[in-house]
Amino acid sequence: MNMAQIGKKHRFNRRNRVGNVILTVLFSLISVIYLYPLFVILINSFKVKAYISRSPFALPLDKMFANTTNYVNGIAKTNFFDALKWSFVITILSVFVILLCTSMCAWFISRVQNKWTKGIYMLCLFSMVVPFQMVMFTLSKTANLLGLNTPIGIVVIYLGFGAGLAVFMFSGYMRSSPISIEESAMIDGCEPVRTFFSIVLPILQPTYVSTGILETMWIWNDYLLPYLVLDIKRYKTVPIAVQYLKGGYGSVDMGAMMATLVLAIIPIILFYLLSQKYIVSGVMAGAVKG
Repeated sequence: MNMAQIGKKHRFNRRNRVGNVILTVLFSLISVIYLYPLFVILINSFKVKAYISRSPFALPLDKMFANTTNYVNGIAKTNFFDALKWSFVITILSVFVILLCTSMCAWFISRVQNKWTKGIYMLCLFSMVVPFQMVMFTLSKTANLLGLNTPIGIVVIYLGFGAGLAVFMFSGYMRSSPISIEESAMIDGCEPVRTFFSIVLPILQPTYVSTGILETMWIWNDYLLPYLVLDIKRYKTVPIAVQYLKGGYGSVDMGAMMATLVLAIIPIILFYLLSQKYIVSGVMAGAVKG
């Protein structure tokens, strides 16, 4: 390698290093912008109520510091742990049912090519286009008539609304997956149900992870659907419980609300952190697949 080539390579490496530094700084700033609202909520959850509106961006020091009073008040006023229980029940059951039913549906659609399966697939895609506001009043009345206004009944409704995206993601992955393994299993005597759980389900693991995370974050943070469907005198999810901190004439206990919001955010952050390694492995599996 002559001196010209060495110099050219050195300049190329230097430009790469400068570009990497610029991108690192840029994405660090974007991360700070996204995380700053969470930081504001956190610091205000430890402030005395009077100072939250007066100095929302100041640190809770000296007379501003409220210790854990806001958390105690928020938990007591919202019956937070009861709401947390129902949020966990609804989210876990809904995500489980959505992943199981839609993955089986997507497998059938991908392997059986006829006008009926194409119609089912188009209906699933169409459900992603229809705004929720168009059906919410009819849905609320229908849910009451059918007795779906319970934490178990709402799982059926979440299945209907979550099926579109899940079927779309599972179908896309299945169409790129080789059918030879499934054919070999069926030749060896595997029935369709055993083929799905023994062969197809492990293959779909990366899509299960990504779809499960999207569905979990949507259902956990959802306010409107549980509010319209559930009997809120008996069942409140965390978003509904937070909303009930509003008093008469628009008054809000901001300290308790900030504290309750922090408590509501913690489970979903922990879920994401625990799932992070599976997200990375799922992306890698999808990248080297085929």
